[in-house]
Amino acid sequence: MKQSILMEKYPVFELTVPKAETTCADIDAVIDRLRARIEAHPKVAYIATFDHFAHTSAIGGSIAPQIKAAKNIVFCFGVHLPNPHVLAVRPRAIGVADLGDSFHLAFLEPPMELATTEMEAWCKALADRT
Repeated sequence: MKQSILMEKYPVFELTVPKAETTCADIDAVIDRLRARIEAHPKVAYIATFDHFAHTSAIGGSIAPQIKAAKNIVFCFGVHLPNPHVLAVRPRAIGVADLGDSFHLAFLEPPMELATTEMEAWCKALADRT
């Protein structure tokens, strides 16, 4: 995974998975694989899948031509609620874009190392052809 700073302030983790390196044929298969990992984790709750591409299309927004589909899978680790400020960084989401020959996955860096480690592993596992 690559770490970068988006818009000079948001720490983002990104991974591009060529379609030739995954068994996922489309964006729904990627979302399904991520959802299975989320639902298998005893401390993570699946919340929703948001079709960002459909929403942006419906409101007449602009979409980069290389993006064929885009969805966000939303979930929460929520193992601690130490103060009300932490609600600003919850829930978590992984964005998935179908770029034709690859899938691009991205998520904002969580403030909890456990979440970062798990989310990285979930994304990297998509490149497993088994």
